[in-house]
Amino acid sequence: MIAGLLLVGASGLARELIAAGISGVVGILDDDETLWGTDVDGVPVRGGTATARRRSERLLVCVGQGAARAAIVAQLRGWGVTDERFATYIAPSARLGTTSTVGRGSIVLDGVVVTAHARIGRHVVVMPNCTITHDDVIEDAATLAAGVALGGGVRVGAQAYIGMNAAVRQGSRIGAGATVGMSAAVLGDVPAGETWVGVPARPMGARTRDAVVTGVREERV
Repeated sequence: MIAGLLLVGASGLARELIAAGISGVVGILDDDETLWGTDVDGVPVRGGTATARRRSERLLVCVGQGAARAAIVAQLRGWGVTDERFATYIAPSARLGTTSTVGRGSIVLDGVVVTAHARIGRHVVVMPNCTITHDDVIEDAATLAAGVALGGGVRVGAQAYIGMNAAVRQGSRIGAGATVGMSAAVLGDVPAGETWVGVPARPMGARTRDAVVTGVREERV
């Protein structure tokens, strides 16, 4: 069994995990050299990401942005870090249905509810108080900000980001790398790489274009 845990990224997410009382943390790795030898909330910064190559502890990548998280994971794997070294964190207050699964390297924070037959991929971050319902699939390195609610059968693509308090209608698809804005109400599919905002959610800039056509002045979203 691999002992000890290193958090990769001296981020707000890392501080949240420390505050939550995650066990076994022996240090943080971050490529900002000005942090080396300092500490973050009492946890020492032991060097850059490359330090993982000569250490044996488990790793938990704590970078908030999905694409950056995926890039760090790929870099670590290129250095020979095997999947078994990536830890998974599920907060004690999170509720995970017995038929649902969470992939290696993922982080599920306080108050999250995951019901039946949901599948959370690898290196996913689920922030506090999200609701993930039956048959949802969240692909690798996606991020759900605090308070997100997914209806049944939703699929969230790899490295997608869903903003705080957004809601996604059942059966909808959020494409890979897509962004859903805060408090948006998604009633259908969001194409890969696009940013959708509003109630109901529409592509970023669509409201402004409509306003120009109708002669109505709107503030930029």
